[in-house]
Amino acid sequence: MKKPDRILAEKLLQISAIKLQPQNPFVWASGWNSPIYNDNRRLLSYPDIRNLVKIEYARNILEHFPESKAIAGVATGAIAIGALVADLLAIPYVYVRSTPKDHGLENLIEGNLKPGTKVVVIEDLISTGGSALKAVEELRNYGCEVVGMVCLFDYQFPMAVKRFREADVNLVSLCTYSTMLEVAEETSYISPSEADALREWREDPANWTPNNIIG
Repeated sequence: MKKPDRILAEKLLQISAIKLQPQNPFVWASGWNSPIYNDNRRLLSYPDIRNLVKIEYARNILEHFPESKAIAGVATGAIAIGALVADLLAIPYVYVRSTPKDHGLENLIEGNLKPGTKVVVIEDLISTGGSALKAVEELRNYGCEVVGMVCLFDYQFPMAVKRFREADVNLVSLCTYSTMLEVAEETSYISPSEADALREWREDPANWTPNNIIG
């Protein structure tokens, strides 16, 4: 029987929520050349995959963070899936903005959350970890106890691993870059040389450039 992380990797590749283009790389906002692009919002349009992801989030929360009393989604990618997971678990839900609203109540945390609540954070994607850990900081400043975080896809960058360790945040990932790459190669979604390029990129993404990839 296939493990859940491998099933998720296959599904995300099938619907192009994960796109791999080592021969024609994307350019991230950071300026990095990247052979991969994540568009996890696409899964919301596929009921079967959406349901699978929702169940896996809930299962991991119950397994790793059973003490959690509320869910906080990280804006904007995790807002929708966070609400679905909270509904499945029948616990309160809020989401955390990256910046305050520029009008009205100027909230950073949207919803009704009491200080002291044990919260599990839901994120869709972890790259450098900056936005996710900013949400954790806001929840802690509000007086909540962040018991951990669950993400759909994790690039496994060393800088992010270090940041989460320093912030004392337990991160659980439903699918990782290494698992996705194994599945992509095994299913012939990419060629062996393309897989090599993707491995090289993750070792030094800031300085990676494509070269001599055989399709």
